Amino acid sequence: MKVLVTGANGQLGYDVVKELQKQNIECYGAVRKDFDIVDFEATEKFITNYKPDVVIHCAAYTSVDKAEDEQGLCYLVNASATENIAGICKKINAKMLYISTDYVFDGTKNGFYEVDDKPNPINVYGKTKLLGEQAVQKILDKYFIVRISWVFGEHGNNFVKTMLRLGKERKEINVVADQYGSPTYTADLAPLLVEMIQTDKYGIYYATNKGVCTWAEFAEEIFKIVGMDVKVNHITTAEYPTRAQRPMNSRLSKKSLQINNFKYLKLWNDALRQFLNR
Repeated sequence: MKVLVTGANGQLGYDVVKELQKQNIECYGAVRKDFDIVDFEATEKFITNYKPDVVIHCAAYTSVDKAEDEQGLCYLVNASATENIAGICKKINAKMLYISTDYVFDGTKNGFYEVDDKPNPINVYGKTKLLGEQAVQKILDKYFIVRISWVFGEHGNNFVKTMLRLGKERKEINVVADQYGSPTYTADLAPLLVEMIQTDKYGIYYATNKGVCTWAEFAEEIFKIVGMDVKVNHITTAEYPTRAQRPMNSRLSKKSLQINNFKYLKLWNDALRQFLNR
C-alpha cells in the first residue's frame, strides 16, 4: 500500500505521516513546496506521478475567523481543491480519506449529532468544508469522510498551547462555557485513520476523543494537569464575540465507529494528560 498525505506539516498530517512510517507503510507527506493544492495542474501531475493507493487529505484552510474575510481563498482551498483531488483519485482508482469538521452543523440540536443528520453550517469555513464533503461523495465510491473537532497535537498551534501561553502571562482567563464538544488528540486519531484506509468500510465517521466538555472545562483541565494556578472565568459566547459564528453544540456520536468495529479514541482528559506529559 502506498499513501499520500496532504498538509503533512499541519497538526494532523504530521502525526498521520509519523504513524504510517511507524507501521512501515510506504508514504509521502506532501507540503506546499511539493505542490500547492490550489494549483490544480501541479496537484494532478504530482499525485498521478506518485500513484498512491490512498490519499489522506489533511490540507485545509482552517483560520475560521479569517475565512469570513477571505471567502474566495477559503472556498478555493477547502472546496475546489478537494473536488480536484477527488477527481484525480477517481482517475487513478485511489481511495480518499477527507478530514472534515463539526462546523458543518449549526449546533442547535439537543444531544449528539449522528452521521445522517442534515448539515447546516453557520460560517464560511463550515460551508466550504461541507462543499468539500459533497464533492468527495459525488465523485467517489471509495471514500472516508472523518469529522473531527477541537483538535490538538504536538505540531502546530492549538487551544492547549494558547492556554499554556496565556497561563504564564495572566492569573485569570475568560473562557467560553456554553459551547459543548469533544477535543481530538491527533496522536490518537492518526492510528485510527491508518487502520481505516486499510479497509473498505467506506462512509462518514465521527472520530473525536471520548467524553464531552466546554471550552472552559477544557482550559481548567489543562491548568490542573500542569499545576498552574490560573483562575478560569466562565463566560458566555455572547460575551466573547468572534468574527465567525460557532456552533453551540458540537457533540458527535461515535456510533459509526462502533458499527464498523473501529475502536473509540480514549477519554479526552487522558489524551490531554498524555499530550502534556510529552
